[in-house]
Amino acid sequence: EGHTDDIPNAYGQYPTNWELSVGRAVSVLRYLNENEHVDARRLSAVGYGENQPLAPNNSEENRARNRRVNIVVVYEPEG
Repeated sequence: EGHTDDIPNAYGQYPTNWELSVGRAVSVLRYLNENEHVDARRLSAVGYGENQPLAPNNSEENRARNRRVNIVVVYEPEG
């Protein structure tokens, strides 16, 4: 799950915070697949942009906390 702060991303390859958040999530998936050899069929990415902040976006410290990727592990027992 990719996340951003609430400041619009007005530069670079991502025209919106939503696309930036997806890019963050995908970069983690690529790392897990290419470096840790996690099967790509077991991975998925989602981007939430600035819509799920951990902290209010009222300071640089809080904005930094909101720029993140969460790794969610889902356990599905066999059988």
